[in-house]
Amino acid sequence: MSEKPKEQGRPAAGMNPGFMGRGGMAGMGMPVQKAKNFKATLKRLMTYLQPFRVSISFVLLASILSTLFGIISPKLMGNAVTKLSEGAIGKMKGIAGAKIDFDAILQIILILAALYIFSSVLMYIQQRIMVGVTQRIVFNLRRDISEKLTRVPLSFFDARSHGDTMSRATNDVDTISSTMQQSLTQLITSVVTLIGIIIMMLTISPLLTLATIVTLPLSIFGTKMIATRSQKYFKGQQRTLGELNGHVEEMYTGHTIVKAFGREKKSVDTFNEINDRLYHSGWKAQFISGLIFPLMSFIGNIGYVLVSVIGGIMVTHNAIKIGDVLAFIQYSGQFGMPITQVANIANVIQSTIAAAERIFELLDEDEEVLENKVTDSVAHVKGHVQFDNVSFSYKTDTPLIDNMNIDVKPGQTVAIVGPTGAGKTTIVNLLMRFYELQNGKISIDGVDSRHMSRSHLRGLFGMVLQDTWLFNGTIRDNIAYGRHGATEDEIVEAARAAYADHFIRTLPDGYDTILNEEASNLSHGQKQLLTIARAVLADPAILILDEATSSVDTRTEVSIQRAMNNLMANRTSFVIAHRLSTIREADLILVMNQGTVIEQGTHGELLEQQGFYAELYESQFAQKAV
Repeated sequence: MSEKPKEQGRPAAGMNPGFMGRGGMAGMGMPVQKAKNFKATLKRLMTYLQPFRVSISFVLLASILSTLFGIISPKLMGNAVTKLSEGAIGKMKGIAGAKIDFDAILQIILILAALYIFSSVLMYIQQRIMVGVTQRIVFNLRRDISEKLTRVPLSFFDARSHGDTMSRATNDVDTISSTMQQSLTQLITSVVTLIGIIIMMLTISPLLTLATIVTLPLSIFGTKMIATRSQKYFKGQQRTLGELNGHVEEMYTGHTIVKAFGREKKSVDTFNEINDRLYHSGWKAQFISGLIFPLMSFIGNIGYVLVSVIGGIMVTHNAIKIGDVLAFIQYSGQFGMPITQVANIANVIQSTIAAAERIFELLDEDEEVLENKVTDSVAHVKGHVQFDNVSFSYKTDTPLIDNMNIDVKPGQTVAIVGPTGAGKTTIVNLLMRFYELQNGKISIDGVDSRHMSRSHLRGLFGMVLQDTWLFNGTIRDNIAYGRHGATEDEIVEAARAAYADHFIRTLPDGYDTILNEEASNLSHGQKQLLTIARAVLADPAILILDEATSSVDTRTEVSIQRAMNNLMANRTSFVIAHRLSTIREADLILVMNQGTVIEQGTHGELLEQQGFYAELYESQFAQKAV
């Protein structure tokens, strides 16, 4: 997403028009992300504003009044100057009774002070209310996104980049927050300021107004010409910056491999090449967009000279008062600023609606199939699991599992083996209803799993996966994640059963050791032990072990295997394994290939068949012998 132009403050009264447009135009060359359906997305975003329409209406009213007070001020200041000049000129000419009317000037000053105070108070109130409204809207958006992510199926996360989902939930929401908090009121202020300034200038002098507006086409033409030229360089800058960030991230995460293969020089050379392209794109983009400042200064000074010369001539002919000329110069100095602000805010709104569209795309994603109205449950689980004519595919045109039938008796340990892509993990996904079946059914103790609530079904299972997941917190909290309300003794006992207690106590803070976000202060094997301890503590009715011991050393694996054997006793267990030596004692081994169970039996029975399993086992045994 393109960088948003920075928010501009209200121009000070009496600003020299030579600085007209400063601060706003520089961002106009930046590429802006546009929504695919602007009107529909804007209409939907407005529904989030609907509950706060009273507060927003008050904010808009306060913004308009505050702006109007600011617009009137130069006119009043001009009147004060006129009073002062008329008195001074009268005294210089020796007109009888001529004097400076300080009482009238003081009255104007008091009115000005009151207007400035009221304007500041209204600005404070509108900003305070808008901050509250914006944060509440953002709160609602984040809540909707969070709830949505709990309802989408696992296939959503499998098919999309985690980074993109995170960006929608954070960066895009922040974009909306920033725009609503700042740019919404700024847009109203800019429009009211522009209209008000034009009206005030017309009331002072239509001729001077024409002299000011005549420079506007030059400003628009010059800005558009420079913005068009600079935009292609800004696009190149963003593209190259993304390439540079990707290279740095890749080299950082793989720095060990880079060093191991001696590719440091190649990495640095690639970085320098990308960095050089970024330098040239950035230099050209900033230089060309920077030409807007001197161009607008030049055009602004032309307008300033026209107003001064024409105004001076009109004063000499008594066609206008000198105070009005001063007020007009102030108005002409402010005239260009709201135009540039509106142009910038238009770009910001484009990016904001695009961000909202990305959020709504996430909120419109398909959700998990709704639970059946009639839900069954299994009160006392025995662990009898049946696959009846199960068919499934991730893609409709690529079948994976076809007409699978499995009958797992209560308390059996079932090992699932086979080459990569055979469908082993898919069975786990179907058991847990992470994916829905296309045909057939899976039943637990005779109850169709689709007739159970997902929370009840998943509560029957305990899982230990090959990929460990630990959160930022103490080791105690990570183990206790397996069961709510677990006592200290139960946590320690689970750690002992998983052979994790010893290494935990060797840490400086023991069970109070804080794991960082990636748990990088533990080895991968130690993290695996903690996930096993978590499963032990959960004490589930059915176990699923997906390469649970793949990241531990052989000695620890033997110890864990003993603990697992005790845990799996009288409990139905599904074990996915690549190392066939770990599943010799399984009650049933299912050999899968291309989504189909091609062999099943005990370890000894499968070896006697001299089939696919025997080839797998002998190939591993031969590798160990070598």
